[in-house]
Amino acid sequence: MKKKQYKIVVLSDLTKSSATILKSAVSIAKMINGRIEVFSVKKPTDIVKMDNQLSAMRTINSEHKTINRKMRNLSDSLSEAYDIRITYSFEFGNVKNEIEEYLTDQKPDLVILGKRKSKTFGLMGDGVTDFILNRHSGAIMIVPHTKPLEPNKEVTLGMLNNPDPSNNLEFAEDLIHYAHKPLKSFKIVKNTSSPPKQPLSKDQKTIEYVFEYSDNIIKNFSTYLSKNNINLLCMDRLTKHSSTKSHLTTSDVKEVMGNLNVSLLISGK
Repeated sequence: MKKKQYKIVVLSDLTKSSATILKSAVSIAKMINGRIEVFSVKKPTDIVKMDNQLSAMRTINSEHKTINRKMRNLSDSLSEAYDIRITYSFEFGNVKNEIEEYLTDQKPDLVILGKRKSKTFGLMGDGVTDFILNRHSGAIMIVPHTKPLEPNKEVTLGMLNNPDPSNNLEFAEDLIHYAHKPLKSFKIVKNTSSPPKQPLSKDQKTIEYVFEYSDNIIKNFSTYLSKNNINLLCMDRLTKHSSTKSHLTTSDVKEVMGNLNVSLLISGK
């Protein structure tokens, strides 16, 4: 039986960190049998600063060539280094509208984007990450700018409040296959009397860590992940129909996104 090939879309603003984000995408694609397309959007108002129509058209044509060259160089360098095909496309227009239209048309299994360096995270403009979380029903991965996943190497996988990510993540088994063992499952609960560390399964392939919920739990949790060398954290998306019983609020999830310095993989709806 032929293995499914997953469609991965990388949203890029073509800044210096784009290569880091795409490198993480290559790592994931190698593990789950994914094909990658890089997509970028630029607002015309960021390019055209004059009212003269002819001059504006010349500027847009020149920028078109510049963006095409950047995307080709970005894609080709990693494609050759890791023997994987990477395609790319871009549009001029309203950022959110173009992204929504593109995702609706392409229907990717996974959308990957970079985490903003400030606490207001987004892509190619403020609020785009939240926009994608609200509009895209598939999985989303948010990648830090300084710690990419390395292609052809094991990941150190952690699961937050979801010891079995295969329930909500179609390609979870592929990730687990390439993950360092034992896996580490993290649970945040209220009024716990459980020990902080205990086996979750008889075969000892997963260890569970239990934390008691508190006001500063997210910051402490982020530090704990770093000490355990976790570089990919899987987390269920919180919805009113979610099967995961989590004490994390939407505000907590945003704080996780803001504080973590590891790649965060959020399941689909």
